[in-house]
Amino acid sequence: MAAFDQTRTYSDGYALSTRVYVSVLHLIEAVADWRDARQTRKTLSALSDRELDDIGLARSDISRVSGFR
Repeated sequence: MAAFDQTRTYSDGYALSTRVYVSVLHLIEAVADWRDARQTRKTLSALSDRELDDIGLARSDISRVSGFR
């Protein structure tokens, strides 16, 4: 004899798929933020100390300003 679980609703599956979807969106956003920070750090690192001074930064400020961790 087969047993069926009639207490589950479709909303359980919907909630799981929504959580997976939101998690994937957060991952994509985190990767985009990381790429932006990396590009900013790379660009600022290519500047000379004189150029950094012109924009009010020191070489030690690059990681903080770029948000790179």
